[in-house]
Amino acid sequence: MEVIGADGVHIGTVDRVENGRIKLTRKDSGEGSHRGHHHYISTALVAETEGNKVRLSANADVAVTFEEEGKLG
Repeated sequence: MEVIGADGVHIGTVDRVENGRIKLTRKDSGEGSHRGHHHYISTALVAETEGNKVRLSANADVAVTFEEEGKLG
């Protein structure tokens, strides 16, 4: 499923949901030090799901404050 911000901007693709977080596929991890890592978005940010899309309650530029695997508290 595609994850999009409230503004309709693509954020990533769901790999799976675990521990109350959406785990995005690695191909959506970005560049530089983020490349090759899974990133997570809290399910609390989900506004709705429709068809094959998950729309968040936050715009993409706000929602991309991802947690990186291995750096979770």
